[in-house]
Amino acid sequence: MGEFLDVVLEFPTVLFTFLLVVVIAYWLIVVFGGADTESLDADVVDGGAAGGFGGFLGSVGLGGVPATVGLSVLVLVAWFVSLAGSTVVDGALLRVAVLVVALVVAWLATRLLVVPLRRLFPQTSGDSRTAFVGRGCVIRTGTVTDTFGQAEVTAADGSSAIVQVRQTGTDTFTAGSTAVIYEYDRDGEFFWVVPAPTDPTPGQRELL
Repeated sequence: MGEFLDVVLEFPTVLFTFLLVVVIAYWLIVVFGGADTESLDADVVDGGAAGGFGGFLGSVGLGGVPATVGLSVLVLVAWFVSLAGSTVVDGALLRVAVLVVALVVAWLATRLLVVPLRRLFPQTSGDSRTAFVGRGCVIRTGTVTDTFGQAEVTAADGSSAIVQVRQTGTDTFTAGSTAVIYEYDRDGEFFWVVPAPTDPTPGQRELL
């Protein structure tokens, strides 16, 4: 255990160890509903179409998934490769080489891994998103406010997507609660929702 900690806290692994701790802490916050998976980009990145950090990842071939997902995979793979390399080499120059190899391998591996992950984050245009209006959704964050919230909605073809949602009132939403989408905000690229009726009509049951 002591030898493992020595390697983890030595250059170059320590660089990725710090980032890995940040990644783990972030996903714990997501699990408990304190953040959403698109914190670094306003929408799912796609080949640089989005701005900000998500646009950068898209420009290097890691688009099609939220920036937080691509970055998390990149950090995890880089940490593992760096850890493995540091256990078999010694010396400053060789450790710098391990750093470079870890970054390259992490980039290549992440490019491969995001391909199947893209199916979980389908790309939808503003026009196609309006088809979600009137449909039921399941809240995936711990709360929904006028500036924060995320939900899972199922399209008519059976595919599902994670979308940004907001509310105008003070209704209580928790992870797993159901809501109804009633409007799409093109400027903010999110949906307005209201709580799902506790006793929906037959037509509303089809949506939920």
